[in-house]
Amino acid sequence: MQPIIVKSMKVFTTNQSLHPCLASLKTPASSLGFVPTMGALHQGHLSLIKRAIKENETVVVSIFVNPTQFNNAGDLETYPRDLKQDLKKIESIGSLGEIIVYAPSEAAVYGNSVTKEAFDFGGLELQMEGKFRPGHFQGVGTVVQKLLDIVGPNQAYFGEKDFQQLQIIKKLVKMTKANVKIVACSIEREPSGLAMSSRNIRLTTGERSHASKIYEALKMTKDKFSDTPLDEITQWVADQFEKDAIINLEYFEISEQLTLQPANKIEPQKKYRAFISAYIRNIRLIDN
Repeated sequence: MQPIIVKSMKVFTTNQSLHPCLASLKTPASSLGFVPTMGALHQGHLSLIKRAIKENETVVVSIFVNPTQFNNAGDLETYPRDLKQDLKKIESIGSLGEIIVYAPSEAAVYGNSVTKEAFDFGGLELQMEGKFRPGHFQGVGTVVQKLLDIVGPNQAYFGEKDFQQLQIIKKLVKMTKANVKIVACSIEREPSGLAMSSRNIRLTTGERSHASKIYEALKMTKDKFSDTPLDEITQWVADQFEKDAIINLEYFEISEQLTLQPANKIEPQKKYRAFISAYIRNIRLIDN
């Protein structure tokens, strides 16, 4: 199958067409970067792609809505999909290197059986998102392992907005001894402070503005962290959202950054991070 050419960008939908192209571009001295996405691209995704372009001769961007990481069938059905618009956004970046888009079918990634692997991530998968989205990280681990095998990159880029996912992917690479460097990229935010997310497009203008309260709570948590007991910070955050008619707080947690275990006391030699998950209507927003 011949690639579809979009200016300087090649788009592949099958492994059989992708692999010869990658083989022709790989050399011992070159570096292949990989940015896995589920599409509905925004500036956060584009920032990952831009960084990958700066650090690699060739960049593969995958666009694949992975069914095995959704524990809510409705969320999977409503997840935004617009490949043409995604390609336009990638195209708008411009590049001195080679950009390849891999937009496979489920069969290309999973073969005849769309099932998730069982991983033991040492407890990382049981915290926060794992509590509220059972099986989610098994699906994430499954698809990331498959995509890394298909693409074979030197470096793969992930955003810190999904920080728990980032830690789990680092663990996955260590467990499987995959020859790839995981590059963590900082959170991109809207002018209001709201973390950029594909789900943001489902918010009304008013909801989008009000959602900045999530980031404001995190900033205030950081300010309070050095001189306020953890239980008081947690109660303060809960109080901010208790009577909020728009935002429904799902969880707030301060965790040790490496293990993601909830913090009971602060140890000076460790690093900590605050996490929030909240709903506006049925739209789930996370930040840290």
